[in-house]
Amino acid sequence: MINSPQKDYYIDYYGVNLFNYAMQNKKRSKSIDVIIITVILTLLAACFVISKPIFANSDVEIIKQSDTGKEIYLEKNFKENIKNKYAGAYINFPSAGIAHIKKTKYINSKPIKINIVELNTNVNPNLKIKPQIASFKLNAKTTVRKIAQKENSLAAINGSFFKPQTGVPLGALMINKEVMTGPIYNRVGIAIFEENNQTSFKMLNIDFDISAITPNFKIKIDNINQPRMLSTHLLMYTSLWGKISPPPPQNGYNMVIRDKKPIKISANPVEISEGDIVLQGSKEIISKLGKENSILTNIKLQDEIKDAVHIIGAGPYLVKNSEVYVDYKEQKLQAISGKNPRSAVGFKKDGTFIIVTIDGREQKSVGMTLFELAKFMKSIGCEYAMNFDGGSSSAMYVKGSIVNDAVNKEGIAVSNALVINEIDSSNIKISSLN
Repeated sequence: MINSPQKDYYIDYYGVNLFNYAMQNKKRSKSIDVIIITVILTLLAACFVISKPIFANSDVEIIKQSDTGKEIYLEKNFKENIKNKYAGAYINFPSAGIAHIKKTKYINSKPIKINIVELNTNVNPNLKIKPQIASFKLNAKTTVRKIAQKENSLAAINGSFFKPQTGVPLGALMINKEVMTGPIYNRVGIAIFEENNQTSFKMLNIDFDISAITPNFKIKIDNINQPRMLSTHLLMYTSLWGKISPPPPQNGYNMVIRDKKPIKISANPVEISEGDIVLQGSKEIISKLGKENSILTNIKLQDEIKDAVHIIGAGPYLVKNSEVYVDYKEQKLQAISGKNPRSAVGFKKDGTFIIVTIDGREQKSVGMTLFELAKFMKSIGCEYAMNFDGGSSSAMYVKGSIVNDAVNKEGIAVSNALVINEIDSSNIKISSLN
């Protein structure tokens, strides 16, 4: 408070009554401060009601936003690179990050018609690649187009080798982490990984460690859901094989395991109910296992592929570490080394994935040898590539149609295919911000 002597001092020194002026300004300042503070508090209260603090736990689902500008830039570059890489070829783009190319190549003045699908999962993370069987069981066949349409796929190619009589895939096959069949001769396969909405690949010789474990011992199982190769092998069959197991080897037995307990031993084929496991082997091994109260079967993948979501095997290698590498003798595939229709897959570590079909056995397209195919896969940039089942099985599907000149225009009925799908990203959500 300013007293009376102070008031007189202001009047005498300045010649004006600054006391009243100062007091009025002070009242104004206080009024303004009160108004500003009231407005700020009101705004803060409104914000608190409308939205919880950003660091608080929240069950509110928030749609994941994408960087549209970046996506457009990547897609534009992808298209420009494809057009430059395959100059003069027929090119179309079925969706973002995926291209279909048709071209003719000449080797020794002979024409070869080629179909290529090239995609990049970094340009379009919604593109997903997986193997798919013809039906719910392994012993079935249908065309690549029907497999693709059933999966609503953008593109597809025929997959691994298979037993023509039954349709059972010959070689390693795992879909959505479920091992369906085991490898043969440790042939090459491609493993597909999906983590944080990113897809990556590894190509290597596939080997599964399969075993039967009891309280008293552990014994190696030689394969799962594959035809018998040696009479001494112990094989495992699941309900994916079909309703009936194969007959056991001479002087051997089938044993049905249900809920980890042996329930039946027979010298004949046995019924496989859903969830059952059948072990098939020599009389000595099956009799020993049949005395156990509990039998657990276990499948262990190699460390390099233990986190894979899908695996499909065929062979041989075509490109390894960016170099031509055709190991058809080691993989016991000498019979397919001549000029034939071909199917192949390859990839680069930058997210590029490529599928290829080669038309053959006709004047307008003579086909390729494995070495010619390997050189071609390297020429289009594959750092790793492998051969799939070829010949009359070769078929490529793109957005509704078979695009290569396959047998009977549709290709023959096959056991499985490798399909490319595009998921709906509009449903990707984050459930919490904490």
